[in-house]
Amino acid sequence: MTTVKHPVRGPVNAAIFRTLDGYAHRLWGERKRRLFADLPGTVVEIGAGTGANMRYYRPGTKVIAVEPSPYMHKALLAEARRRNVAVEIRAEGAERMSLPDGFADAVVCTLVLCTVPDPAAAIREVGRILRPGGRLVFIEHVQDQEHAGYVVTQRIAARPWRWLFEGCDVRRDTEAALRAGGFTEVGVERYRLRSVFLPINTQIAGVATK
Repeated sequence: MTTVKHPVRGPVNAAIFRTLDGYAHRLWGERKRRLFADLPGTVVEIGAGTGANMRYYRPGTKVIAVEPSPYMHKALLAEARRRNVAVEIRAEGAERMSLPDGFADAVVCTLVLCTVPDPAAAIREVGRILRPGGRLVFIEHVQDQEHAGYVVTQRIAARPWRWLFEGCDVRRDTEAALRAGGFTEVGVERYRLRSVFLPINTQIAGVATK
């Protein structure tokens, strides 16, 4: 995946994410605190965006932020400084990261696999950079397969949502992709978020262990 440089949607997306930061904290904050509670001192975060996860890392954590959009970088660095988190930005895609095999003890991925052009390749790449026993911590929205109203909502919203959010697909079966990703164990919690973002309220969270 090449660096995102869309002159309109890139800055708009960054502004939207910063504006919604407080609301996102109310929606996901408690779940992220639980998932991030025992992360190591160095973490790779895929799709770090404008830094929404920085508040959940322990002060002093080093985050290697894989974030291809240059429009996110300024806010990401500012939020990291605010939270006393060291950030090293790598402006590259998740499908091919410039990190060595077995580099990471933990990778964080929240609301990202919906957007990468090739999620299966990104998951394989996570497996490559994780050491044996390393963990992928994830939160993702997924395709709803059970509730007719949500299925219709996702179908109607899919095309405009994908355009506005630079490739975000509200109908991906990310759980299946994770289970097929070669991990020794995948623990998944399925839940329905209560938010104004109806197309992405069907979600999964958990930990995949290499």
